[in-house]
Amino acid sequence: MTKPVVSSLFRYIETLQGDQPWGRFLDAGTGVKSLQWISTLTTDAWTAITAAPGMVRDIRTAGRIDMRRQDRILLGNWADEGLLAGEAFDTVLVDYLVGAIEGFSPYWQDRVFHRLRPHVAGRLYLIGLEPYVPFDAETEAGKVIVEIGRLRDACLLLAGDRPYREFPADWVIRHLQQAGFRLIDVRQFPIRYRERFVDGQLDMCLRRLPRFPSEPLAASMRAEVERLREHAHDVLQRENGLPHGSDYVIAAEPIN
Repeated sequence: MTKPVVSSLFRYIETLQGDQPWGRFLDAGTGVKSLQWISTLTTDAWTAITAAPGMVRDIRTAGRIDMRRQDRILLGNWADEGLLAGEAFDTVLVDYLVGAIEGFSPYWQDRVFHRLRPHVAGRLYLIGLEPYVPFDAETEAGKVIVEIGRLRDACLLLAGDRPYREFPADWVIRHLQQAGFRLIDVRQFPIRYRERFVDGQLDMCLRRLPRFPSEPLAASMRAEVERLREHAHDVLQRENGLPHGSDYVIAAEPIN
């Protein structure tokens, strides 16, 4: 099996883990990339949770995921109190889950760490994205990223979908502590966006256009998407990427 390219965020988690065994591993908001990484680790067993049926299909058809007999992928929502009742895990990964909850259980994010707390027997690792869509940027590259984010969210809303809502690290830290966790480590990772991000976000907009309330509105939005794509690629080429914002990694453990 060809090994996947592992992100710097996952590599940093490996550094934080050190020589501690991964044991039973819970991927609390799974995706293809996180499971490809988990497949490279020495775990006793892993459990992956998603609320999206399409993600289950994507995972089962993706390559580079080594699924053993003791591993499982479960379709479920953390708002369901019966999900994984009575189970605890040595390592829990919360990979962009807080922002993604908005699409499945909106306004429930303040409960997520209380909900996960009984399932964390050892270490919790959280990856998040500092919000950028609601805030103005100072650099040209940053303005492009903000404009893409705002256009994406507008297209999702006009198509009847619900955008993700990201939460800053200080909000996450506060709610982890309120849920009975102590912090081990917090680190920010600056982002430099590339063509894949630009085209992926704008292509997402194009896929929503058939569901717009009117054809003239969809046609106008299509023109705006392509205008922004051309501008974003111009800036990206000049600056060798679009530096703006940051991801963060937080490590925490339950207070016994």
